[in-house]
Amino acid sequence: MILGFRSEQVTNELVDWFNQVDATYRSELRELNEINFARFDAKLEQRIAEVKAEITRIDQRMISGLADQRSALADQRADLIKWMFLFWVGTVVPILGVVLALR
Repeated sequence: MILGFRSEQVTNELVDWFNQVDATYRSELRELNEINFARFDAKLEQRIAEVKAEITRIDQRMISGLADQRSALADQRADLIKWMFLFWVGTVVPILGVVLALR
């Protein structure tokens, strides 16, 4: 009986020790996971900031390109109006001359 009590006590102490070791490992693992997550979160935030900066640069280039395109279209429109005017004047003047000559 003494031997049975002693072995039960040793078994209980061994189980308690394993539980403490398990709790320690779990605690260390939790801390390690929190550290790794903090690193991941910091890298993610950095990459998000980089992507936002790149999107801003692209957006600025697009706005600049659109302004250039608008300017080019305005110039082209002015040229078209000028050539249309010259075409109509070139068409109307001979017609008026023919009408006046026939009168």
